[in-house]
Amino acid sequence: MTARWANRHRGEIEAELDGRRHVLCLTLGALAELETAFGADDLAMLGRRLAEGRLSARDIVRILGAGLRGGGSTLSDDEVASLPVAGNLDTYARCVANLLAAAFGAAKPQPVEATANP
Repeated sequence: MTARWANRHRGEIEAELDGRRHVLCLTLGALAELETAFGADDLAMLGRRLAEGRLSARDIVRILGAGLRGGGSTLSDDEVASLPVAGNLDTYARCVANLLAAAFGAAKPQPVEATANP
């Protein structure tokens, strides 16, 4: 799995998930979806929650799902949850970090390389 800017000015990243390329973007609608999912009253509270750096698998599913839908995909959270984990968990977490960095203005995404399955 790799991640890179799809359109930096729009806060988009491109990532390969389960062998398919996707554009992910945290649009206002996607951020509102995450506020609801995380029980945050506003963006500041959501930002603090996400900045804690402690994400559960459920959090990763929610963020990837919202980002995928913000990028135009129709994948549901259930479909995101069914993505294979073996050798990919760290990569999914870095993809989420890159997506958050893109939405909140970081300079560039960090390289994400798929790890080989032992």
